[in-house]
Amino acid sequence: MKPAIFHARARKAIQLFPDAVRSAMGQSIWDLQRGIKLSMPLSRPMASVTPGAEELRIRDASGIYRAFYYARSTAGILVFHAFAKKSQKTPQTEIETGRRRYQELLNEIQSRGHS
Repeated sequence: MKPAIFHARARKAIQLFPDAVRSAMGQSIWDLQRGIKLSMPLSRPMASVTPGAEELRIRDASGIYRAFYYARSTAGILVFHAFAKKSQKTPQTEIETGRRRYQELLNEIQSRGHS
């Protein structure tokens, strides 16, 4: 089973999500760790963030929540950005934040000696 590796700010954002959303996200990440491939409507590719990135999509009565992840790393499942979505289209600022945090998480993993 692959470990889940979180960017610190993604973990903090997820902790602020409603309980039901956190639970659904946790189950989805657990499934990813066990090698289950997620697909629409729960997950979709987000190549605009980085090739191979995907977006975990959770909706409940309080709103729409997203987490960007990368499942192809040998180090584990990289969860690098999470946010509450306010509009139909993912804002460019969230995509740019995702790109930056993905790179930050990769740098952190490499500095710890993982690939």
